[in-house]
Amino acid sequence: MMTPETTQQAANMAPLYAEVFLLVAASAILLIDMFLAESKRSVTYVLSLLTLAGCAFFSLADYNTGATVYTFSNMFVSDPMANLLKLASYGAVAVTLVYSRQYAHQRGMLGDSLGGEFYVLALFALLGQMVMISGNNFLSIYLGLELMSLSLYALVALRRDHSISTEAAMKYFILGALASGFLLYGISMLYGATGSLDVTEVALKAASGTIKPTILVFGLVFVVAGLAFKLGAVPFHMWVPDVYQGSPTPVTLLLGAAPKLATFAICVRLLVEGMLPLAKDWQQMLMILAVLSLAVGNLTAIAQTNLKRMLAYSTIAQMGFVLLGLMAGVVGLDKSNAAAAYSSALYYSVVYVFTTLGTFGLIMVLSRQGFEADELADFKGLSKRSPTYALIMSLLMFSLAGVPPMVGFAAKFSVLQAVLSTGATWLTVLAVMFSLIGAFYYLRVVKVMWFDEPTDTAPISVFADTKLVLGLNAVAVVAFGVIPGPLLNACLTAMTKTLAS
Repeated sequence: MMTPETTQQAANMAPLYAEVFLLVAASAILLIDMFLAESKRSVTYVLSLLTLAGCAFFSLADYNTGATVYTFSNMFVSDPMANLLKLASYGAVAVTLVYSRQYAHQRGMLGDSLGGEFYVLALFALLGQMVMISGNNFLSIYLGLELMSLSLYALVALRRDHSISTEAAMKYFILGALASGFLLYGISMLYGATGSLDVTEVALKAASGTIKPTILVFGLVFVVAGLAFKLGAVPFHMWVPDVYQGSPTPVTLLLGAAPKLATFAICVRLLVEGMLPLAKDWQQMLMILAVLSLAVGNLTAIAQTNLKRMLAYSTIAQMGFVLLGLMAGVVGLDKSNAAAAYSSALYYSVVYVFTTLGTFGLIMVLSRQGFEADELADFKGLSKRSPTYALIMSLLMFSLAGVPPMVGFAAKFSVLQAVLSTGATWLTVLAVMFSLIGAFYYLRVVKVMWFDEPTDTAPISVFADTKLVLGLNAVAVVAFGVIPGPLLNACLTAMTKTLAS
């Protein structure tokens, strides 16, 4: 006979349908792929995209309800923010797989390094991100983080015969393990002080005033350090340029897109929901991290000639804006202002991800067997070879630089507006100044494509699905910039409902 407790637990499995479906499907794809010949590798690709579509079906159903549901003794939460970030993550991974297929096919790698292992590891990394996004307990968040990290470590090291990739994998693994240790040590300190791993319970005990603030702040420092590493913020950014450059471009995109959404989610879970009583402390830490990231990222990117390395430093600078949005949400602790600030950071994260998708997707489109289009010089005269692709890349660079009416401008404006509303005028001016510096290296790419003579005259061959998705990617960058309301309102609604729950 089913007891009331088991009845409730069975009912509470509904928020995990997407995670369960992804786990079962990824395991099935792994088994099916073992029996596929190289010529049938497209089956794995199609099954992976169908899996993502299935996950989107479950998460969209939860998102449409707008409800916040806790399950597994409050270890897992399904709320509007989580479902919005999951939907964005599915889209990011799906687009990455579409772009990656051409890259792999051109190198005859579908049966080797970027075969079924690539698709399955990408799905398991996504599963870890989903657990991170919905984690409401320090333990579940950490388990999701490790599942994602271990999958990404393996992906970076896929090209075992490539010395640069192997070196990048070693750096990423060692520094990633160090960052995980920081985070785990900070969590252990908070657990020792509060006696709980539940995010809500930790917040209540931290606000009670019965715990020595020194212990809490000590744990908080290590937690922020671990989060800063995952975001790639200065001074925990050392791994970003080497790993971005050394990884196969599809893996670089898997590293630089969807994981940023998951990291944003755990920043909200740990800092906003779990340690809001310590907001004045972590606000100062985020301010320092943001300013350093904007300075180091933009200034160092100017000196780069490798496009992937330049985009790595660009990522560091872009994460500075995300940190500014998070920091602005705690000033005054007013819920309406906080929701607007956090939604600007969420909006910026989503916008950054789909702009990055198009940028690295175009690098993969222009690459071919024996040639990686990852140097600035490789884009010389692209307008003469393909005006369409030169236009798409220009739109993406304008968006990253924050030039209106691209979506990047709307994202930067929303964050700057949130920071300015806190009274930190000097910080707003500083962010604008560094954005102007950053515009130089983005516009340099545009200049090279339209005004330099081409050094490569090879024909550009593009798969039909890749061409379609790349075109839609470029249209989205313009459309969401001209009409930013729907996405911005979706982010604001998600954050308002999440903070109110």
